[in-house]
Amino acid sequence: MPKIDIAQAQISLSELIEKAISGEEVVITKNDHAVVMLVALAPVNQRRSPLFGSDSNLISISDDFDEPLEDFQDYM
Repeated sequence: MPKIDIAQAQISLSELIEKAISGEEVVITKNDHAVVMLVALAPVNQRRSPLFGSDSNLISISDDFDEPLEDFQDYM
């Protein structure tokens, strides 16, 4: 985690923001004391995993799902 003085942070703010967006945490110091941590709010280009049960109304199974198929009667 890089630490940078506030005066230098003012000069290179856009570069520090890019580091934060890429997932790095940047600590900004004042008089050798950490005062601010720069982090991204949400990861960029990362998809959220699907929520459990989000397709529950899209899929249905018929009542005779596990019944033998007529096409396979000769093999039973």
